[in-house]
Amino acid sequence: MIVINGLVKQFENTTALQNVTLTVEKGRIMGVVGSNGAGKSTLLRAISGIYRPDGGSVLVDDEETYENVAVKSRIFFVPDNPHFEPGATVQSTAKLHSMFYPHFSWEKFDRLCNIFQLDRKKKISTMSKGMQRQAALISALATMPDYLLLDEVFDGLDPVMRRLLKRVIAGEVADRNMTVLIASHNLRELEDFCDTVGLLHKGGVLLEKEVDELRLGMHRLQVVFREPVEDSVLRKTFDLASLSRTGSLCTLVVRGEREAIERQIEVFAPLFCEFLSLSLEEVFIREMEAVGYDFEEIVF
Repeated sequence: MIVINGLVKQFENTTALQNVTLTVEKGRIMGVVGSNGAGKSTLLRAISGIYRPDGGSVLVDDEETYENVAVKSRIFFVPDNPHFEPGATVQSTAKLHSMFYPHFSWEKFDRLCNIFQLDRKKKISTMSKGMQRQAALISALATMPDYLLLDEVFDGLDPVMRRLLKRVIAGEVADRNMTVLIASHNLRELEDFCDTVGLLHKGGVLLEKEVDELRLGMHRLQVVFREPVEDSVLRKTFDLASLSRTGSLCTLVVRGEREAIERQIEVFAPLFCEFLSLSLEEVFIREMEAVGYDFEEIVF
């Protein structure tokens, strides 16, 4: 389990992380979203033990990660721009990692090379950005980490490769109870993959919730009422996140359980009522608006 409590990280006159508190349960996939400069990469580097906290604490299974070799050997961090040694190949990179990670699996490495169809003897510097990211991920997974930290992992990958990567990571989580933390600026990439999503903005966590809780707790309805219903009546009846009208069609975004909302709407005996799904991004927008933030100014 990763437990972050009141984490502060500063660089000269800049505070990159301010009082960040997060918990990532074992065997879960958590996404951290936010705009550029929100502190996502700094957070991952603090968890992996690259940065020493200037305040608060970062604990992995009750141990601090900074200058803790034993804990670091169970964590693998793949940065936004993975670094490789000059002239490195997929094979030589794997050999280097096998020297520092005691649980490195050559069997896993061979299987992943076959899955991703990468030439293990080709120089990584000659590969495309997407292939370089695949090379980094192959070595990362071959170390058999208990904790995998990924920064903008889907950037540069085509849709087929993104789907493959998600399947491979989900398999590792299911088979080994691996814990995954993914930082991204693209919420759409994470909504069908993560168990929990947190929103980071200006170095702080604005919102952290289970994906299922977000989805099940908010509903969009399109309704045509038999008799006109005033907005004030609807706001009094429902816990509304938003309300809009187009002619006789009324669109409501309502918080609460679907069964309770259905009972409430039946009181008006509408001519037409339909529940429509909300994307995770739409749910986040409503949640952020509810606490006074303009989501569009936070996440790209």
